Amino acid sequence: MQFEGIYTPIVTPYHDDFSLNESALAQTVDHLVNAGVHGIIVAGSTGEYYAQTTEERLEMMTRCAALIDGRVPMIVGTGAIRTEDSILYARAAKDAGAAALLVATPPYAYPTGREIALHALAVDRAANLPVMLYNYPGRMSVNMDEDCLDRLGRSPNFCAIKESSGDVNRLHMLARDYPHIALSCGMDDQALEFFAWGARSWVCAGSNFAPEGHIALYQACAVEGDFTKGRAIMSAMLPLMRVLEQGGKFVQCIKYGLTLRGIDAGPPRKPLQPLNKDDKRELAEVIRTMNTAISNITGATQ
Repeated sequence: MQFEGIYTPIVTPYHDDFSLNESALAQTVDHLVNAGVHGIIVAGSTGEYYAQTTEERLEMMTRCAALIDGRVPMIVGTGAIRTEDSILYARAAKDAGAAALLVATPPYAYPTGREIALHALAVDRAANLPVMLYNYPGRMSVNMDEDCLDRLGRSPNFCAIKESSGDVNRLHMLARDYPHIALSCGMDDQALEFFAWGARSWVCAGSNFAPEGHIALYQACAVEGDFTKGRAIMSAMLPLMRVLEQGGKFVQCIKYGLTLRGIDAGPPRKPLQPLNKDDKRELAEVIRTMNTAISNITGATQ
């Protein structure tokens, strides 16, 4: 599988009682597909998989598969502490019709590179689907190091890596030493750098509510090779990325951003709490300013 374009880790919209808002989920899927995203990721951290029961995660897979209905690829996250649970999610994802899996380091366990590789290989054997690896030491405490990547690079299913370390030296290392594992941007404020180093895809939570701007940056850099235009778009997006990445309220911002688009994404599940009025006001202003700037650059309405 070639990962090309914008992949949205979809939110899970909730009612105020934290039950699934099925209507809002359907609206979100249609909104993303109609906007032109290239794939939808179910059970990413933006989807709050960590706050869901096994039954809820399985339901999200089948429900999203039906809503997407083959219009774009569905990628399913298998994140879990136990390898056995990740295997369960991988098999269920295949049964639901997933095109690929997102496989992360098991959190909290603090595994070595070899142990991460053995975990990922076990998931691979269970489902035999294309895999995008997910390296996020900020949440998992460890990197997918060279030992891990060397072991996984021998299997053709491990065809991409969502790199979220924020370490530009790792970006260089991956691009130079592991060209057979496609780079996918997982650090929003480094998207321009990722595209400059050959990334062809971007997994970006902000595309839940601003798919047009994210697609515009991908189009300028990866498709047109116009990095002057790309820098202008990136400059317009950086204030939003600062709010998302540095405010400690990432999921809340994504859900409220979608609500501003007319789709009620609802509250985050506990222990997270909704944004306060000041946070909402700041986010709305940042999004409005960004959309105006990108529209002026591209000539398209955001």
